[in-house]
Amino acid sequence: MGSTRVAVVMAAGKGTRMKTELPKVLIRVLGRPMIDYVLDALVTAGVDRTIVVVGYQAEAVRAELTGRANVEFALQEKQLGTGHAVMACGDLLADHDGPVLVVAGDSPMMRSQSITRLLEEFDRHPSACILGTTRTENPTGLGRIIRDQDGRFTGIVEEKDATEEQRAVTEVNMSCYVFDCQELLASLEEIRPDNSQGEYYVTDCPGVMLAAGKSVLALDVLHPRERLSINTLEDLAAVESAMDQCE
Repeated sequence: MGSTRVAVVMAAGKGTRMKTELPKVLIRVLGRPMIDYVLDALVTAGVDRTIVVVGYQAEAVRAELTGRANVEFALQEKQLGTGHAVMACGDLLADHDGPVLVVAGDSPMMRSQSITRLLEEFDRHPSACILGTTRTENPTGLGRIIRDQDGRFTGIVEEKDATEEQRAVTEVNMSCYVFDCQELLASLEEIRPDNSQGEYYVTDCPGVMLAAGKSVLALDVLHPRERLSINTLEDLAAVESAMDQCE
């Protein structure tokens, strides 16, 4: 089973700021649910099996995706953060020995080329985790990638916790990861909801791995436009405009 490529897509959230009762990932982008673009990119990149984490209006998401091959579902009954979403996949991942991608379902600008690059790097340099990053002139609101003087990844610092020097960093976390599956499951047991939201964050997993002496790499292979996720109606308009320009 080691050669199987598995992806976890986080799709449990509401579209609260989108002023709709729809689950966020079912909001239409150029006429299609935004999660469709993510799933298409995964298929094109050669992912064999995709686990979609559902929560809010879970049945509506299941119904929308029911015709897709190689898609299964995990239920996140309470939305307690991205780490908690991956924990909900524990039983489905327990026997997997190989790479597992963790991506967001609200990032329709995700490119299959970027996913392929990350998976190829994992094949060449098996690691506990490889983060996909990008550089952007405006990193506001995004977690900064911190490196040591030799360029090695040392951690992710969220903007609210960053020093002035760290805020000046333009390399940012994109919530796109390739993990060694068993290392991921082990690290999920170590993370704690010690934050203002009381949630479990998958962004804490690389730090747990580093502390345990595991190999964690940050790879600047994502295109800046892939940072365009959708949280507001303004974001939706920006993504649709960017997609029109790509065609």
